[in-house]
Amino acid sequence: MAVQDKERTREMDAGAVALSGQLGKTIQCLRKAYNLSLSELSEQSGVAKSIISQIERNETNPTLATIWRLSQALDISIERFLVQSDEEPFFEKSGKGDTPILTSDDGKCRLAIIGWLKTVEWLQWYDFQAEPGGVLDSEAHQRGSIESLSVLEGELEVEVGGVVQQARAGETLRYRADRAHNIRNTSRKPARATMVVILKAAVME
Repeated sequence: MAVQDKERTREMDAGAVALSGQLGKTIQCLRKAYNLSLSELSEQSGVAKSIISQIERNETNPTLATIWRLSQALDISIERFLVQSDEEPFFEKSGKGDTPILTSDDGKCRLAIIGWLKTVEWLQWYDFQAEPGGVLDSEAHQRGSIESLSVLEGELEVEVGGVVQQARAGETLRYRADRAHNIRNTSRKPARATMVVILKAAVME
C-alpha cells in the first residue's frame, strides 16, 4: 500500500510540474499578446513582478489566488488557464469568455485575439472592429514586421509613415508595421476586418 501511495504522489507531483510549466508559457504568451511588460502585468494583477517572472520560467508553483488574479488581469477564464497542456487534442474550441479583448485609447476600436497563443511571438491574428471615427494607434513592432488587414465590412484607412491607403469590404491592405501606424474608420458606418500580424517577416528593402 505504501508503494502505491508513493507512486501516486510521484505521479501527482509530475503532473503539477507539467501544469505549472504550461501555465507559465500561457501567461507569458498572453502578456506578450497584450504587449505588457512584467511591471505592467504586476500593476494590473497585484501579483509581484518577481513572482510572475518565476511563474513564466517555471520556477514556482503559483497558488490558486495568484492564478485567479493573473487570469482577471489577462481577461481569460481561470478554467482556460488550467486546461492548457502540451497533450491537447488537435481540436481546440474557445468561447467568448476565453477570447482576450484589446480596446483602443478612444474606446471605439476593439481587437479580439483569435489567434493561437502559442504563435503569439511571431504570428498574431485578430478580429478588428471600429465604430465610426474610431482610431487604433500602434507603436512600431520589431524590424521586418508586416500587418495584413482584410476588410470584411465597411471601410478602413491605414496610415504608415505619412502614407495613407483606404480599403473597402473585400479588399486587403498589407503594410510595414515596424514603424508607428494607425487604422481609422473615417466613414459613418461600423467597420470590421481580420488583422494578421507577422512579427518575424523577412526584412524589406
